[in-house]
Amino acid sequence: MPREKGRKVVASNRKARHDYAILDTYEAGMALTGTEVKSLRAGRASLVDAFAQERDGEIYLHGMHIPEYAQGTWTNHEPRRTRKLLLNRQEIIRLIGKLRESGLTLVPLSVYFSDGWAKVEIGLAKGKKAYDKRQDLAKRDAEREILRVSGRRGKGMD
Repeated sequence: MPREKGRKVVASNRKARHDYAILDTYEAGMALTGTEVKSLRAGRASLVDAFAQERDGEIYLHGMHIPEYAQGTWTNHEPRRTRKLLLNRQEIIRLIGKLRESGLTLVPLSVYFSDGWAKVEIGLAKGKKAYDKRQDLAKRDAEREILRVSGRRGKGMD
């Protein structure tokens, strides 16, 4: 059976980019059980309330929900268990150093299959204040309005 190619997104955390300013992104593998992989391949996962944290020199993903596999038996997994992220040692050291800075956290942005391997994209993030979120919304609305007006002008409507 040929190995699948490309990137297939299973779940994305759209709220993360709204609530956090993403400074840097990393791609990490995940240590999963068989039923977790089968459930992910069925397209079932949730990154709501998920976060990554350092413990004992390793990075772990907490709060990610992968529902139990429907055809699983007694070997089924715990839906919200802590999962180890697989990163290079240099990346882990760099991330731990940055996490020790004030106000930075690791937030999962998306879970996907890359050439058949389950991966998670994590972002080094700084929390936004309420006024930052309002400024971003106002900026996006202004850009959308400019595009709308320029599009109408290009079609000869104005």
